[in-house]
Amino acid sequence: MNILLLGYGKMGQLIGQLSESRGHTIAAKINIDNRDDLNSLDPASIDVAIEFSQPEAAVENIKWAIERGIPIVSGTTGWLDQKAEIEQLTLDKNGAFFYASNYSIGVNIFFKVNEFLAKLMNETTGYKSSVEEIHHTAKKDAPSGTAITLAEGIIKNINILNNWNLSEEVNENEQSLPITSKRIDPAPGTHIIRYSSEIDDIEISHTAHSRQGFALGAILVSEWIQGKKGVLSMDDFLSF
Repeated sequence: MNILLLGYGKMGQLIGQLSESRGHTIAAKINIDNRDDLNSLDPASIDVAIEFSQPEAAVENIKWAIERGIPIVSGTTGWLDQKAEIEQLTLDKNGAFFYASNYSIGVNIFFKVNEFLAKLMNETTGYKSSVEEIHHTAKKDAPSGTAITLAEGIIKNINILNNWNLSEEVNENEQSLPITSKRIDPAPGTHIIRYSSEIDDIEISHTAHSRQGFALGAILVSEWIQGKKGVLSMDDFLSF
């Protein structure tokens, strides 16, 4: 494939390296310093765009690809208040848009374990739930997109909860799920789900040892998305 990289930070660089090792070609590497180079690209020559940029750039990057008929795989977090607009544009243009807060296969299995545990905890009493996430200090958004996805999975399955909040306190509001965000170097990413009671604690956690799992997942999705249309997710890719 000819791959357009929208965003060329640490993730973009790793995606580029792994893509080339799988026989793909990087058509262009776009970041904040050379965005004007998009004007000289031939969209017909690009098979897919992989977008790992910054929250303030993500929406325009995604729109650029969709409006030119280029399938786009996005992993940027922190812009999801505009996701509905992007999804509608995808449908209007008969395009292909794939978003995931985390492309690691292990994390996506963890999402499913998280929802299963939440269903079990919904049937019991006396436990207070919380989410904790730890990332490197260069990560700008908080909570992480992965933490938000985990929180949404819990809220969907525990009747008493109706929202989440960024807080150091465990359940100040019984109906709100607290998320604690920590920024510590070096830390590619740790997410902990905790249910605490006077009797015991129940925890499940996922710890990433490197960015390679995220990068490889994005490339595998980019290979899979060829010929597909619509708004797509990891559930579609993994057939959950």
